[in-house]
Amino acid sequence: MTDLLHEAWAALGDVLNPHGPAVNAAKSYSPADYSIHFFLQLAIIILVCRVVGWLGQKLLHQPQVVGEMIAGVVLGPSLFGLFFPDLQLAIFPKETRNVLYVGAQLGVGLYMFMVGLTLRLDHFQSKAKSAAAVSAAGIAAPFLLAALITPFLLTVPGLFTAGITQANATLFMGACIALTAFPMLARIINERGLANSSLGTLTLTAGAFDDAASWCVLAVVLATFGAGAGVAVIAIVGAVLYTAFMILWGRRLLAPLGRAVEARGEMSTQVLAITLLLFCLSAFLMDAIGIHAIFGGFLIGVCMPRGLFVEELKRKVEPLAVVLLLPMFFTYSGLNTRMDMVNSVSLLLIALGILVVSVIAKFGACYAAARLSGEDNRTALGIGALMNSRGLMELIIINIGLQKGIIGPTLFSMLVLMAIVTTVMATPLFEAVYGKKARESGELDQIDRRMATA
Repeated sequence: MTDLLHEAWAALGDVLNPHGPAVNAAKSYSPADYSIHFFLQLAIIILVCRVVGWLGQKLLHQPQVVGEMIAGVVLGPSLFGLFFPDLQLAIFPKETRNVLYVGAQLGVGLYMFMVGLTLRLDHFQSKAKSAAAVSAAGIAAPFLLAALITPFLLTVPGLFTAGITQANATLFMGACIALTAFPMLARIINERGLANSSLGTLTLTAGAFDDAASWCVLAVVLATFGAGAGVAVIAIVGAVLYTAFMILWGRRLLAPLGRAVEARGEMSTQVLAITLLLFCLSAFLMDAIGIHAIFGGFLIGVCMPRGLFVEELKRKVEPLAVVLLLPMFFTYSGLNTRMDMVNSVSLLLIALGILVVSVIAKFGACYAAARLSGEDNRTALGIGALMNSRGLMELIIINIGLQKGIIGPTLFSMLVLMAIVTTVMATPLFEAVYGKKARESGELDQIDRRMATA
């Protein structure tokens, strides 16, 4: 026990030390070189994301966010780099990706902060039983099915790194299948007019718990790969303590910010500065303990005052986060994605098998849990459809697995394929099982009107 505490203390003290860059930065790059590339990259990212997002809406009836996800892959080596490799490398050299990564984390963190602001706590309280059941099913079923398929995957050369134990491989696969695309899910829910609905709140809550659990499992796996048990202890214990603190005392401590805005009738720059300072500290804390910055942003957003405070903050921050910063998140992940690795019939069949297992484990289990919790059939199907989306959270965790030597490039590509397919299918599946009938009955239209007047 003493050794474990010592490792945990050492891991905590190592938070601000260098942990190794994602790429080898060229020493010849000056600050001006990074600046030149950054502004060009940002301009191209905004243009491509808006165009592909618009095409996705018009031609495929997909939300803007799905188009932005596809745009990120388009800008990477899978398409742009495939046809114009020299030009793609000139615009997005490896040496500049660390800068792009930081902007990506700021964008997705701010967006999840905005999502937390719109979370209806009254709906969460009324749906706590259903959310807990859906979350538990969305974790248990993936890990159970991962335990069934991982022994076979370990027999295929190149999928996992040589020497990995079956336990670690199973935990990693379970975490990948259990993930829900939390940022993507939030965008879909907002764009579909579900942000203030009980279904939207229930799904977001269950998705948040599932993703947090998956990150904790990843911390345990990484701890056995040389990072030390202290990393897992800090991640799990730190997340539980911070979440408990924010739930018990967060809203009370942050209430003066809301009163200041109500008294003035608008949000002053001083209150905005304090709010963004608290967001940064919360994101830093969750990132430092090994979970992810987006959970820190989401959690403090949930605890922020409601009313005029939310209206003013969304008016000042949300457009910049959604239009300028968030697309960097999709592009950064797309730059690390290759779709040409699944290049044989046997590998394609394995990829399709992983896809089928993932859909059964998430859509099927969450649907069944929602039904057993008392939700009607249509609502349960809608919850299952949304929870099955994995998106860029999946790309983040599998990138970590690739960089840390847990999986090989081939399995990485299979999991990328699974992430894209489950994300693209989320919206049409949701519309087929829930959205279309809800609009015919006026349910979603009423939600949209309430959002417009909120």
